[in-house]
Amino acid sequence: MRSGLRQALTHCELPHLRATSQLHIPGRGVNVPAACRSSVHAASQLAIPDTAQILYVTAAGAQHDMPGHAECAARIPAILEALDTHQLTPAFRPDEVLQLEPTRLATFEEVSAVHDGNYVRGLEKIMQQAALQEGPAIVESAPTYVTTTSNDAALRSAGAALDLIDAVVAAAERRASSAGAGTSGGSVPVGFSICRPPGHHAVRSGPMGFCLLSTIAIAARYCQQHHGLQKVMIFDFDVHHGNGTHDIFYDDPSVLFVSTHQAGSYPGTGRLSEAGSGDGEGASINLPLPGDSGDAVMQDAFERVIGPAAARFQPDIILVSAGYDAHWRDPLAGLQLRTSTYHRLSSMIKQVAVKHAGGRCVFLLEGGYDLKALGEAVADTFQGLLGAASIDKFNPNLLREEPRDKADRLLKDAIAMHSL
Repeated sequence: MRSGLRQALTHCELPHLRATSQLHIPGRGVNVPAACRSSVHAASQLAIPDTAQILYVTAAGAQHDMPGHAECAARIPAILEALDTHQLTPAFRPDEVLQLEPTRLATFEEVSAVHDGNYVRGLEKIMQQAALQEGPAIVESAPTYVTTTSNDAALRSAGAALDLIDAVVAAAERRASSAGAGTSGGSVPVGFSICRPPGHHAVRSGPMGFCLLSTIAIAARYCQQHHGLQKVMIFDFDVHHGNGTHDIFYDDPSVLFVSTHQAGSYPGTGRLSEAGSGDGEGASINLPLPGDSGDAVMQDAFERVIGPAAARFQPDIILVSAGYDAHWRDPLAGLQLRTSTYHRLSSMIKQVAVKHAGGRCVFLLEGGYDLKALGEAVADTFQGLLGAASIDKFNPNLLREEPRDKADRLLKDAIAMHSL
């Protein structure tokens, strides 16, 4: 039966296609599906107080699970438990932290804006075949698995991200209107989607690396087509290169893709020289960090490359592929980011969004497979977004020395290549 599932997936795939190289945003002026219109309308009517700093949404995908697999259903509860432990939920901070309820699945039109339609339809058929066998089925060598609910989980995760974008954009518009009227509208809240499965490895025509749909690519194109946010910056700090996102927008100048990842790690892509093609040349910035890089290297990368790249691009919104597997505790790679590194990163990202993107910024969960590290790191991300102190008590002297010289050479090469 497993071979049959692989065969079904293969038959639903089309040859790999990159995104359009034109700055024109596909879909501009077409009718928005009714489901999308109602969701945008509902999000725009949310009563978000001026004091709100974080909007988050959760979709646990509890039935999308495989015993012993790193990308497991326990990940979301681990995050929610950490948020509760550190009093970072609406129950403790009702004026600053708001939880939105996911309202819908992403539509076929929204998903097929970045994925081949045959693949999107094929996922539904794969779920039907999965129902005929016992337990999860492996559909890709990472291994990526599916259960009977996996398609629903992936669509719900994407739909939740789009709901969140609607809410953040609506809040930004209200803040701008208030400022124009001479009244204080408060700051724009940052969105955080605590949903799974992750998405940044999924390619246009198939699943890859624990990912079924490229949620952040769907979100980026949605920002452009439904909100007129034509220039989207994606910052991916997962330890593994977001090859799917990178590929989908490789020749698209309207999306700036910036990735920090461990050199030589899965999936083996993301070399510095992979900088985009055609009209998108220079719109992909890959920083393959040497093993054992940690807090100091990441701060250098942000201050010397990522921040200046954002300043030059002037995005309308910043989307973050928030993977927490670069943490020193994580078993799937070899970087040494600390819990407090994510606190610092979130604070810096928010500052860049406020300065260059009208405050519009949304984080989407990607990897992170040590449950304790994942929960604590997301909690410290919230702390950073709130302007509160880090919760990290770990002694950094216990970590290995960072390869500062090697990282410095990488950053100098990136600065020269991209004229930053």
